[in-house]
Amino acid sequence: MKFRKKPVVIEAKQWWPPGDERHDPSMLTLRGGNSVNPPDYRQTGDLYPFTTIKGMGVDNIYFIRVGGVNDNVQVHPGDWIITGVKGEKYPCRPDIFEATYEPVEDAKST
Repeated sequence: MKFRKKPVVIEAKQWWPPGDERHDPSMLTLRGGNSVNPPDYRQTGDLYPFTTIKGMGVDNIYFIRVGGVNDNVQVHPGDWIITGVKGEKYPCRPDIFEATYEPVEDAKST
């Protein structure tokens, strides 16, 4: 059988890391990530910097939480962060995004 993707309008923003002139600081979530207090613990949809790997500091590696505590996906510069039909957030590589989505006219501007 073959299937066609339903026509669904999604929200998406392109991700650029700090230091890039296209960076949008509102996309980063600066929660601690290891706190026992729920307000400080990373939530699904949080985009955050990953600063240590096995005790070594690293720069410019970012992840988005797509599900539970171990469901983190690396985000690369230029990836689109899509907000899905149920409010879920996930990254999409630019070439896949371009092949899958096209701009729609915003109903508010017409």
